[in-house]
Formats: sequence, C-alpha cells, structure tokens
Amino acid sequence: MIDVLGNLAYQRPDDRIYTFLQGEEQQVLTHQELDVRARSVAARLREICKPGDRALLLHPPGLDYVVALFACMYAGAIAVPSYLPRPNRPLIRLESIVADAEPTVALTTDDIAFSTRSVLRRTNGPLSRLRVLATDDIVPESFESAPLPRLTSETPVLLQYTSGSTGLPKGVILSHGNILHNTTMIQKNFPLSPASSTVFWLPPYHDMGLIGGILQPLCTGFQAYLMSPVAFLQRPARWLEAISQFRATCSGAPNFAYDLCVRRISEQEMSSLDLSSWTVAFNGAEPIRKQTLDDFGAAFARCGFHAKAFHPCYGLAEASLMVTGKAPDGIVQNIMVSRSALERNCVESTHEGTDSCVLVSCGEAVGGQDVLVVDPTSDLLCPAHGIGEVWVSGPSVALGYWRKAEETQEIFHAHLKGESKKFLRTGDLGFLRDGELYITGRMKDLIIIHGQNHYPPDIEFTVSRSHPALPPSGTAAFSLLVDGIERLIIVQEFEGRHAPTNLLEILATIRRAVSETHDLQVHDVVAVRSWTLPRTTSGKIQRYLCRIAYAGGTLARLI
Repeated sequence: MIDVLGNLAYQRPDDRIYTFLQGEEQQVLTHQELDVRARSVAARLREICKPGDRALLLHPPGLDYVVALFACMYAGAIAVPSYLPRPNRPLIRLESIVADAEPTVALTTDDIAFSTRSVLRRTNGPLSRLRVLATDDIVPESFESAPLPRLTSETPVLLQYTSGSTGLPKGVILSHGNILHNTTMIQKNFPLSPASSTVFWLPPYHDMGLIGGILQPLCTGFQAYLMSPVAFLQRPARWLEAISQFRATCSGAPNFAYDLCVRRISEQEMSSLDLSSWTVAFNGAEPIRKQTLDDFGAAFARCGFHAKAFHPCYGLAEASLMVTGKAPDGIVQNIMVSRSALERNCVESTHEGTDSCVLVSCGEAVGGQDVLVVDPTSDLLCPAHGIGEVWVSGPSVALGYWRKAEETQEIFHAHLKGESKKFLRTGDLGFLRDGELYITGRMKDLIIIHGQNHYPPDIEFTVSRSHPALPPSGTAAFSLLVDGIERLIIVQEFEGRHAPTNLLEILATIRRAVSETHDLQVHDVVAVRSWTLPRTTSGKIQRYLCRIAYAGGTLARLI
C-alpha cells in the first residue's frame, strides 16, 4: 500500500485524491500532501511504537483520519480503525476493541485528545490508560530518507473489527496482499479507472467505507469526495447533490440508503439533481430488495439516473470487502421463488402470488475467488435447489481473527468433507443459480417456528411495507422462547418522539400483514422511537441485542 501512495506522490504530486465535504467548506489532499503528512505522523509514531504494534484510530470522519491511516502503514504499525461513540452512549464496543487489540497508542485530533468531555476521559478502563497522539498538531515535513518498514504481502496492515451484528466485534487481520487483491478486482468488476470519481458518506471505520471509500480510490488513482455519515442521515439529498455537483461516476450504499432517498428527498430537491454521470450505483452490506431498486430507479429517472447503473454485490469484512458482483456488462438478475419452499431450505421458482417473493442476485464470484454453497451440518456441497452456508476461498480472504486461534481455525479453515482446500465460512445463507449468488439470510438470525425456517429480512420487509407511517429499515424480527414455545416478536421504530394517534391500528396492520404473507402469528409488536434500536456502526439493526433488550424489559416503548 505504501508503494501505491509513494508512486502517486512521485508521478502525480499535485492531483487531488481526497476532498472532504463539510457544509459549504471543502478540505483537500493531493497525493503529495497526503504522502508528506502521513510520513510526518509516521516519524512521530515510530518514536512511540515498533512495527507490528497496534494504533487505535479515533478520529471523526475527515482527512485527519485518512492521514493517520497511511501514517500507520509508513510506520509499520497495525491500524485499528474505530469510532467515537456519541456523548452519553455506552463504551462497550470501543472498550472491547481496546481490550482485544491492546493498542500502544490512540491517534486522534487535538480537540478529542485534550477536551474534558473527551471519550478518553469518560472511563477508568483501558481507554484512559492509552498514550494519545494528536495527529493534526504535527507539522508536515519531508521525510524522503526515513527508513520504511520491511513489508510483504502477508504483513498485517489493519484490524477491521466486525460490526458485531451477531456478537462482540472480532478483529479481522487484513494484509497488504488482501487489500491490493480486493481493490484490484473491484476496479475490474465495476469497472473503475483514473478517470472515475466517487462520493462516499459511509463510515470510514466500516469495511465498505474504509476499503471502498478510502483505499479503493487511491489504489485505482481517482478522486474521492467524502462526507460524514451524519450529514447523509440528517439530509439524504446531500449524497445525491454531491454526486450531481462533482459528476461522480461511482457511489453506493446499503439498501436502506436508497429507500431513505426515495422517502426523504423532496420534489424541489430532485429538481436540481443531474445523476447522468452515475454509472456504478452499488448496493450491498444488507439484503438487496428489488422493490427498492425499482422505486429508486423510477423516482430518480427524471434526474438522469439509469437503472442499468445498479450494481448489487456481496461481501464481508472477513473477505476484505467484495466477494461477488454483477458483471460489468451484465444486468441485475432476480428470481421469484416460493416462500414456503424457502422455509424447507429449498429453492423453487414460482409465479407471482401470496406464496412468492423476489430475490435479487448479488452477481458472480470475482477476482478468481471460489464461492460454494455448503450444507453446514455435513460439510458437503448443497444440491442445485438447496440453501446452505456460503463459503469463500481466495486471495482476498483475511488472515484470521486477531488472537483468536480457535475461532480462526473454525471460520477461516473450513474444508469440504474429504478435501483439504481451506474456505472461509461466512455465516450467510444462500444459493447459486446460473453461477450467481443469492443471499437469503444469516444462520444466527434464522427464525425457526413449528419446524419451518423464516428469514428475518423477509418478515421485516413485509412489516415496513404494511403501512405508510413506517420508516424504512426500522424493524427487528426475532424469535424468543415463551412458555417453552418459540414465538415471533416484532420491534418497530416510529418517527418522532411520541406515538402516532392511530398506533393501535398500525400495530394491528403489522400483525395482519405478517399473518397473511408468512402464515405466522405475531406474539408481540413493540413500538419504539426512531433510531433507538441497537445498530452496528454501519446502521444494520442488531437483532440479537434487540432480543436481549426485549427479554430484559429495557426497550424504550412508546406505550
């Protein structure tokens, strides 16, 4: 990775690489500015830690974070990207990362390092004992003759902590070789070139925001426009306005973001948008909905958006980022299947009706990687019509989990019965059809009632579409043992601080929709305020924490 940056700084020193958008202001880094600033921070970092030590990144989204990331590479330190919890929010995730990674130093900004309200001063735990280095205070100097660390493709470059959607976060060890392979195959699959440009609001400590938004532009050599996730969530139009203003060719997000744009961008805001430059609109990190693609395509066609730009893909932190994606010249494939057959772990094509649902393809395996669908109980390949666990093998698959030998062996060293080739067990369920991957859910979230399998995303989608008052991506569906029987629980967010006057009517509508669509009786529907459900850093609802909160009676119910 430092070869990539060094070469760009030499060959194209004055070309912009990163622009951070903050209101009307823009902060800019050229290749040379990034190289000099990163080397300057690295020089200070080498005084504190040795190659292989961990450095916690605790910057808010912005260019200081980017500089610190590359400074770690120049110093040979292993970067541990993390985030700053909001005021008065629990520090459990951050403290668990610090306890696991045991960083030597925390890199942050002057404001955060020395503020009396800093997260570093809110605890008597491992955070408060970390040595802190404010990277924005370091004056850029030239360090062309400074020694560079001895690196190979196997050298760890960062610990990408998992989102924690099904448990405490684990540190995925990504090497220089992992990142270079993954960014190369993304470049070919999308495709991307130095003439491309991108807009990213996804968190820089999440795999899609970090690899896709920061490292991918550098590895391909095109300009990236970055913004804070909060800026998007507060006003989704900012994302599309940036694409329009800067003529971005590539951008994307999880499915919920496209839904949010359809619901929250006004006609007046649409009137100024020109999305004709947007040729790759990738969608990943959570279930991809055909209805979402259709709604977004229809809503923004008037703004020059072309539905052929949609690029569904699938990936995970344990595989660096991307595993499968739509072919560059292909079309988005989808299949209408029997819902009742899915409950039996079978795939049966059907026609539209009460028992049907549409699944969107995540595309083909890319970059010479091998993707299988395996019966997790027998470690044998699933038949063509069967649903099983997705297994992945290839150069993008990470080295393992940091200091977790047993889990690394179980997850990263799986092999088919009677064979020796190693595979990554993703924990995701799906099937292959005509060489393309379809994801149906996660193994740990699977709801089994009366012996039938039910996928939470399907139930949540039904709920979100059951009434116009319900926000997108604000539903959690899970099961719980009640009096010895597995029961279905729905927790639903509502916008605003108070319950709507017709709340009981809406809850009844939710029950009816789930019963009619899935032939399931809802044991309880809980109404809570918007954005109070536990979520990962990338915005995915953590169903297992919802289950714990429900069982413990700690959900902030509206009634």
